[in-house]
Amino acid sequence: MKILICFGTRPEAIKMAPVIHELTKHGLKPVVCVTAQHREMLDGVLSFFEIMPDYDLDLMTKNQNLNLLSAAVLKEFNTILQKEKPQVTLVQGDTTTALMASIASFHSGILIGHIEAGLRTYNLQAPYPEEANRQLIGRLADFHFAPTIRSKQNLLKEGVPEDRIVLTGNTIVDALNFGRSRLDSISKNSVAQEIRKKLDPDKKTVLVTGHRRENFGDGFQEICIALKKIVSTQKIQIVFPVHLNPNVQNAVLKNLAELDDIHLIDPVEYPVLLWLLSISDLVISDSGGIQEEAPSFNKPIIVTREVSERMEGVDAGIAFLTGASENKITEKVFNLLNNDWTGLDENPYGDGHASARIAEFLIMMNEK
Repeated sequence: MKILICFGTRPEAIKMAPVIHELTKHGLKPVVCVTAQHREMLDGVLSFFEIMPDYDLDLMTKNQNLNLLSAAVLKEFNTILQKEKPQVTLVQGDTTTALMASIASFHSGILIGHIEAGLRTYNLQAPYPEEANRQLIGRLADFHFAPTIRSKQNLLKEGVPEDRIVLTGNTIVDALNFGRSRLDSISKNSVAQEIRKKLDPDKKTVLVTGHRRENFGDGFQEICIALKKIVSTQKIQIVFPVHLNPNVQNAVLKNLAELDDIHLIDPVEYPVLLWLLSISDLVISDSGGIQEEAPSFNKPIIVTREVSERMEGVDAGIAFLTGASENKITEKVFNLLNNDWTGLDENPYGDGHASARIAEFLIMMNEK
């Protein structure tokens, strides 16, 4: 069986890496295509997980338009499909790359396996465009690798036959286990050392990230006001790797530059992000992936979104939806940091064997 894997962003690469290694270990070495939808952020992950793509489309352009990106992925990936003629295309999550690779594969009569299937908010504007992307992929996919029981139930409600759904756990836990085993060496990384020099060991540390379109404008303004209020206590310090998107950069630099206890830094590579998660007391983010990574480190996370497709963390009491509300964010931060965090007994996103379950299913399918 020839398997073609396509991804384009850092989160996809992180979650696909353990799948690639697991399939290779079992003799099903996949053909790997990257679109480089996020060039700078992608390359560090490929290096960390020692993945050498067979095809690198290098499609990222400055301030790229979703329609033009979609057209480019559809056109370029079609050429690869015609050359490789795989039996199965594997896509991950909800990116433009994943959707366009699915459409191209569907047009070519190639089976589609969707990793991290069944996540839903049922609000096409939140997150945008990811919610639409994953629902559309869900209509095209032949095999649905659902990370949680909730995601499986979503698929069943939508009419997906149960024998086409495989409950796996989330592959991000597999990737984190790989990264966690290297934390000692990561902490000696020059970037990590520079960050550590800025931090006061007697203060609580909050890791902040943000990049969602829904928060551009007023949302980031509110978040910045909340962060100012949080450090005004002089007992809390913030590390904020600032996303490269100008909508984020402009708001954050205008509001938060030069504040003593807010350390604005360039985006960090995946290993350093893992290290930051490990040393932080609390996380504030609108990221989907970090909603899964923080619980994997047993760190509470404030989610600056109104809705989430990852409600397992909310149900487990480790994730808290506040939207971009200054009052809700600050109230929850002070509440969490002033009370001892008891932690989780079990990771709601899996046991670290998701990639093995995906590989087992594909091996079984290959033997039929």
